[in-house]
Amino acid sequence: MDYTFGLEKKIQELSQKLLKNNYENLPEKEKKVVTHIAKGIHISRNKNLEFEKKLTFGQKIADKITTFGGSWTFILLFLGIILVWISINIYLLTQGKSFDPYPFILLNLVLSMLAALQAPVIMMSQNRQASKDREDAASDYEVNLKAELEIRRLHNKIDQLTTLLQEKDQARATLQDSTLVK
Repeated sequence: MDYTFGLEKKIQELSQKLLKNNYENLPEKEKKVVTHIAKGIHISRNKNLEFEKKLTFGQKIADKITTFGGSWTFILLFLGIILVWISINIYLLTQGKSFDPYPFILLNLVLSMLAALQAPVIMMSQNRQASKDREDAASDYEVNLKAELEIRRLHNKIDQLTTLLQEKDQARATLQDSTLVK
């Protein structure tokens, strides 16, 4: 019980000293940072691993489709398929057997269906990425705040040491002056 009271006191002192505010009045993120400083534990974590563990099977598939759909491999492959489609139909048109004659309405339908299916998948992936970016920004803020507060604590300690050294030097100078006078 004594440890808990000591920790609470340390947390309250740190929030007053570093953030000039009572712990109870701090936003959640600042409370988390002050608590981590008081406990002496790390606040940084691997957000990518945490985020990937939360993904469902469908979300993982959507991300893979988006990754492939936005690659040069997909663009070149699809360009090749379109060129082969058009070439075969032009050849078959000269033979009088074309299954999708010019202006390639079936090809247009296939392309439209692909776009209709690909667009929502891409949007899902982008929304998830935006959510991950917000989580990363929040984590970055916590880490940066902790670093700033730790630096402030170090500055305070250095200032205290500087003051003590100056007082010691003044006391030594006063002592030397008093021994010279005698």
